[in-house]
Amino acid sequence: MGLLGFVVVLALQIPYPLLGEAGKRMVTMWSVVAFFATSSLHAWWSRGPRALVALVVVCVGGGLAVETVGSRTGWPFGNYRYTPVLGWKLSGVPIVVALAWAMFGWLGLLCAQRVGGGWRGTVVGALALVAWDLFLDPQMVRAGGWVWENTPGPSLHGIPMVNSAGWFAVGLVMMGLLLRAVPPLRSGRFDDLGWMLLAWTLFSETLLFAVFFRWPGVAVVGTPALGTVMWFVWNIPSARSR
Repeated sequence: MGLLGFVVVLALQIPYPLLGEAGKRMVTMWSVVAFFATSSLHAWWSRGPRALVALVVVCVGGGLAVETVGSRTGWPFGNYRYTPVLGWKLSGVPIVVALAWAMFGWLGLLCAQRVGGGWRGTVVGALALVAWDLFLDPQMVRAGGWVWENTPGPSLHGIPMVNSAGWFAVGLVMMGLLLRAVPPLRSGRFDDLGWMLLAWTLFSETLLFAVFFRWPGVAVVGTPALGTVMWFVWNIPSARSR
């Protein structure tokens, strides 16, 4: 079933750059749902129902809460507003946005646990989220999912850099909570699916911006950021080897 979920994610995302705007919007929403379902099932199968509950409470609930505050007050991400593009909303936030926090939050937790948890794992997991957002935000702004407005300070690709600081801060809290709630896995055999999703995200986003969107500046920043996190996670001694 886990592999089936991965195949579904690929089947939805591969044709994305070839579709019209309406098709892109539909694929975006359904691919988030499929990715979230795959991450959620992996959490359940590899670590039990407690892990799934923690993922939903911390990342879906926490993501919805922080996005509600953020879109209304400008804190901690900067000033932005959601458009109708991403579909149904709850408390003014598209439901798929809350699901997206969980779909990649789980991958961040896998990185955090692999490096041994603790403060190092918390930081690595948060950095994984920040690196992913370096792709996500430009893509969603381009698609019209949300709009940035009058945020002072430096920006990157039209997105205020305070946004990355906000992602890092929220990521630290989420990873800290998840590391306390979700037990690490002794054997890595169930985590192969997570690494496949990470590798696919890095490859597909790089290809999307460098080739199809013809926006190589995003790939120049996002690819080494996410790639460095993945390299670090794979190449330092893990908790299982100590």
